[in-house]
Amino acid sequence: MDVILHLGAHRAGATTFQTYLRGAEPQLAGQGVGVWGPWRTRKGLLHGLMDPTRRSGDALRAQGRVRLATTASAARGVATLMVSDEDMLGTPRGCVRAGALYPDAGARLRRVAAGFDGVTRAVIQIRSPEMWWASTLAHLVARGLPLPEPERIEAFSTSQRGWRQVISDIAVALPRATLLVTPFERFVTRPDRLLRQVSGLLYTPPVPPTGIWAHRAPPLEDLRQVLALRGDDPALLPAGPGRWMPFGPEQSARLRERYADDLFWLRAGADGLARLTEDPEAGQGRFNWPPAPQRKGHSHDRQKGRLAGTC
Repeated sequence: MDVILHLGAHRAGATTFQTYLRGAEPQLAGQGVGVWGPWRTRKGLLHGLMDPTRRSGDALRAQGRVRLATTASAARGVATLMVSDEDMLGTPRGCVRAGALYPDAGARLRRVAAGFDGVTRAVIQIRSPEMWWASTLAHLVARGLPLPEPERIEAFSTSQRGWRQVISDIAVALPRATLLVTPFERFVTRPDRLLRQVSGLLYTPPVPPTGIWAHRAPPLEDLRQVLALRGDDPALLPAGPGRWMPFGPEQSARLRERYADDLFWLRAGADGLARLTEDPEAGQGRFNWPPAPQRKGHSHDRQKGRLAGTC
């Protein structure tokens, strides 16, 4: 049975993709595709795999639980298992605390991979960092996070950890898996075509006529109301409607430049670690293949240009 890990990321169309997968489950089952989304993974199935365990034996029990579930799926005729949970990379609050993108992605994914008898493919959808941080902060402020101080915003914009480092960590954690990277900006409205690129299916169930775009960040109007309800000053946020953008022009430009560098690296082959596809059109995927197959593993930490110890 092939195992495909959809890693998100958060605030990059993950909930939209999961909403699509859940609605398409019956049709996908007819093609031998099983789906584990957050509705299953977060009800105890992956408990003890993603975070470090404190008690001896917890990790082994978690691995055994997942392997029993995969065995049961295979017995039901599932040939391809799609596991979609962006928490495999980390959490938005963890990123904010660290001031960086998914600092523990590699360690978390190594623990997750131990629960499966091999991971065939993994996919991550990335997003321009100034938009990712803006969406993440809006999402968390609406759930109780204090408005970040200007110094914190500046630290986010100067972090040296970009998607390149996250992707490198994933590749090291999943050395035998094919790693696919897609841009949020190209695929967010077409989860069906994202599934086609990830799974290789010739037919994927269509998106509903009204489309899907789930779990959008709250706009400024909603955030000001949240601040007022909890006793904070709504005037701390900009006036008017629309999206909250916490970064100034120079900070946004800095983050966009980092994203452009990451995309350049991916288009150039990503050092053999990953494959980028930017074209969601069915049958017209514009792939950027690595220049030559390379063995992935911890040896990549020692390669020239590789950031050691870096979703």
